Order: sequence, then C-alpha cells, then structure tokens
Amino acid sequence: MYINKALLFGNLTRDPELKALPSGMNVCNFSIATNRVYRDREGKKQEQTDFHNVVVFGRQADTVAQYLKKGRSVFVEGRMQTRSWDDKTSGEKKYRTEVVADRVQFGPVPGGGGKRAEPEEEAGGNASPGIEYPKDDINPDDIPF
Repeated sequence: MYINKALLFGNLTRDPELKALPSGMNVCNFSIATNRVYRDREGKKQEQTDFHNVVVFGRQADTVAQYLKKGRSVFVEGRMQTRSWDDKTSGEKKYRTEVVADRVQFGPVPGGGGKRAEPEEEAGGNASPGIEYPKDDINPDDIPF
C-alpha cells in the first residue's frame, strides 16, 4: 500500500484566489510558508523556509476565500499532486506540485490575545452582537454534569 499524505502548518503568503471550474465547482488557490530551525555542522543556528502551493475545492474553497487573508496561520491536510501543461507562449512543458487539501483549519488570529474575532470583524465589517459570555469566572460546581 502507498501513502500520499501532506500535513502543513504555516502562514499564507498571499490572499487566496477563488475561481470557478467549467463544471461550476469553486476552486481556491493559495500558498503558505513553513519554516524549520536547525543547527548546521558548525553548530550555527539556521532557518529554512519552504513555500507550498495549496488548492482546495467546493464549499471549503468558498470558506477559505472568505475568511483567510495573507499572514493568517493555517493547518492543511491533503495529498501531493504534480500537474503538467504546455505553456501557450513558449510551448515548453511546465510543472506545478501542489497540495490538494482535504481539510483546512484556520489558525489563531494574529494579535488576538486569545479572543477569537467574529468573521464579520475579520472582514472589516460591523459585527452583530453574537454570544454574550459571562464576565465572571464560571464555578465548576454550577455545571450540571
């Protein structure tokens, strides 16, 4: 049995691009940067950054395009795929390796300090009052289960 599984956690390097396929299904493309820190042979700290192209289809593509912006962190789970096509201008064969996402989870909001912004706030609009959480600490003895 063979396995083709990609798990990535990184930051978006550009805003997602939403397009529609001829079939009518939406597809969203974005790229994320991941980094790793390691020590080289001399013991010096080194940092390496990799950039990954991600594509997501369907309803999840709509959600990604609506709520994610450049700089946001994201966890992507999917599979690796390489496509090829002939360049119209030069006629040469082009290749692109990308992660076809099965699942996209949004990371924490930068500068959020633990408070999750409502989607309308993230988009810059006026948020309608949502759930009102109690300002006092919750006593565990008050929970009925």
